[in-house]
Amino acid sequence: MLELHDAPLAPLTTFRLGGPAARLITATTDAEVVAAVREADAAGTPLLLIGGGSNLVIGDEGFAGTALRIATEGFSLDGTTLELAAGEVWTDAVARTVEAGLAGIECLAGIPGSAGATPIQNVGAYGQEVSSTISEVIAYDRKTGETVTLANAECAFSYRHSRFKADPDRHVVLRVRFELEDANGLSAPVKYAETARTLGVEPGDRVPLADARETVLKLRAGKGMVLDPEDHDTWSAGSFFTNPILTDEAFAAFHARVKERLGADAAPPAFPAGEGHTKTSAAWLIDKSGFTKGYGTGPARISTKHTLALTNRGEASTEDLLALAREVVAGVHDAFGITLVNEPVTVGVSL
Repeated sequence: MLELHDAPLAPLTTFRLGGPAARLITATTDAEVVAAVREADAAGTPLLLIGGGSNLVIGDEGFAGTALRIATEGFSLDGTTLELAAGEVWTDAVARTVEAGLAGIECLAGIPGSAGATPIQNVGAYGQEVSSTISEVIAYDRKTGETVTLANAECAFSYRHSRFKADPDRHVVLRVRFELEDANGLSAPVKYAETARTLGVEPGDRVPLADARETVLKLRAGKGMVLDPEDHDTWSAGSFFTNPILTDEAFAAFHARVKERLGADAAPPAFPAGEGHTKTSAAWLIDKSGFTKGYGTGPARISTKHTLALTNRGEASTEDLLALAREVVAGVHDAFGITLVNEPVTVGVSL
């Protein structure tokens, strides 16, 4: 294991923000990960896990404990079963499954971060979520001191959530297993309307795997959601807020606010989200509250390509970013009575 002290953490995040860690350990095997976690827990040392750093907002003061960077490697295909080490680069793994002719995660191409983070957040985009293909998660249980294998049903997956996110100090993901589909080189049924339109097909149709992946990459790039060190619109955590899920009663009240603010014919985006619940669009809320693309005059601004991404224009501090986030949250609440919830994990700070 590589060990550094007073180590910068900003370069390990896609925001490129945050102060140093008192101690930074880089682990390249599962055994090293477990050993580092056990050591920190035994000593009562605060522990921060870092994968691809694409979902982290670290405070300017840094982290007064041990930061553990999980840099494990491992990609294994056995028929339609895929096993990934937690440190595998997610978007590279997706590309390899497409090359192998297997469907199920092709519309998750271009998402930054590591494989081990995908079950925590139940990563999803363009009509796919990892919960639909994950069969098992192998994790170190910090409570029992054992390595455990959790079946899909034990992971309590829901929209951008899981048991790992609900209890972040319990499990450390080591490996993730997926059950993919051999559809003779075709994708899973295309579910997302924008993807279907771009491909020129109907929702539910299948297309060649490579076409699905390339289309998603183009759509993401057009929104600044594919990492590019030269493009400050990608110095972000992708979508900064989750799409609100409202009860029928809350959605009716929200709809009334929309009509009052935008006119009698105005209608907010609405998507089924389980019995008695409707999901609406955080990006729409932000835009209609007056926070348009490129909003801001300081070093942290809304992306020029997508209202849901908050970005570091190169000289921002974490406090600059949080000030912008708080302004957006307050503005949306004032306009529509909905409180947005941040998607990235905050370390040493909060909204």
